[in-house]
Amino acid sequence: MNVKATAAFGTVLTAMVTPFSSDGTKLDLDAAAQLANDLVDLGNNGLVVNGTTGESPTTDEHEKLELLKVVIAAVGDRARVVAGAGSNDTAHSILLAKEAAKAGAHGLLVVTPYYNKPPQAGIYAHMVAVADATDLPVMVYDIPGRSGVPIQNDTMLKLAEHPRILANKDAKGDTWAASQIMAQSDMAYYSGDDPLNLALLALGAVGVVSVTGHVVADRHKQMVEAIENNDVHTARKINESLVPITEGIMTRAGGAIMVKAALDQLGRVGGGSLRLPLVPATAEQRKVLKEDLIRGGFSL
Repeated sequence: MNVKATAAFGTVLTAMVTPFSSDGTKLDLDAAAQLANDLVDLGNNGLVVNGTTGESPTTDEHEKLELLKVVIAAVGDRARVVAGAGSNDTAHSILLAKEAAKAGAHGLLVVTPYYNKPPQAGIYAHMVAVADATDLPVMVYDIPGRSGVPIQNDTMLKLAEHPRILANKDAKGDTWAASQIMAQSDMAYYSGDDPLNLALLALGAVGVVSVTGHVVADRHKQMVEAIENNDVHTARKINESLVPITEGIMTRAGGAIMVKAALDQLGRVGGGSLRLPLVPATAEQRKVLKEDLIRGGFSL
């Protein structure tokens, strides 16, 4: 267990959705505060605010700051609040990072610059520039399926040398690369891909940054603890119970869409409207999701 990283970010984090008004035009800050408290009560000791699951591409800078402040006020004394500060414009990422630091965030999540496909030298320079902009610890986010460019091993190892770049949210789907980096550096790994949570924990990841954690963070917590206690049998059983939940939320129509539908179906705060280009789950998708939730142990 990487104590420095877990102290900075926690071990069980949910990438929090952003609640909106019924027509999607405004933030629902009361719902955001209640959702944050619900998530910590469920077992999260960290939350990521203003990530992709929080529909960050469609919230403006003022909204991001408002949301971050509300979540910090609600749970900042009980959980680490990590602010998404990713952009494909380094200057914009630095601005987001500085604003997050002023608001009292405990850490930053910085995704690989997307769409413009920088070379590895550009990715490295971007991450270091953001890390140098504040005193906050940084978790890089390697997700080539969204960014278009993976962070290569040599680049990740160089990033691991930075005193404030402590962790990687790994959604690359390359467990061998993860094993290599963990063996050659002190960089802490977090599973950023719910289907691979157990696999990455078994390889040495210290925790998860999850979407399904909105509804099953309690089981994620138990699985992390089981791996820490070398109880692979228990961890495997917990993972088996999570398969229908992960399938329903992560493989049907996109995490933000389906997790908001799941929150609605379970009668929990945080569901409701989305902002275009995301659209609500269809009636058929909701029907299948209900079956997935029941198979995953929920009574509906």
